[in-house]
Amino acid sequence: MGGDPLSLIEKYAVTDARVHDSQVLEPLGQASDGVVYADSAYRSAEAETMLAKKKVSSQIQERAYRNRPLSDEQKQRHRQKSKIRARIEHVFGYMSQTMKGFYLRYIGRRRNGAAIGFINLIYNMARYEQIVRLKLIPLRAV
Repeated sequence: MGGDPLSLIEKYAVTDARVHDSQVLEPLGQASDGVVYADSAYRSAEAETMLAKKKVSSQIQERAYRNRPLSDEQKQRHRQKSKIRARIEHVFGYMSQTMKGFYLRYIGRRRNGAAIGFINLIYNMARYEQIVRLKLIPLRAV
């Protein structure tokens, strides 16, 4: 959830299609994250309160409303947050484009959950190889 470019997927949730992503923010958000970047669909008073209780900095985008557009200051904050969110969104792009990971045809949440777990594991392996290859962190002897 945080914006660390070296981060790997550590936790995920699989829900029914009727459950909005924002409803699993609490179980996935951890105090150790330090900061949460998300789009405006996640913004709510409940989410802000929950993050404050966990001492997690909220970098959730602000919403514009009809007849009340974002101010110049809000737009500037959006640009700063978007630089980090873009890296997070690249994970989903990699999974959907390179791994064809969002075309699951299994029956049942349990089987789909297992497939998503494997997709996350494979993404982490590919990302770790990239981190080592680019020397973003040194390879440790096991």
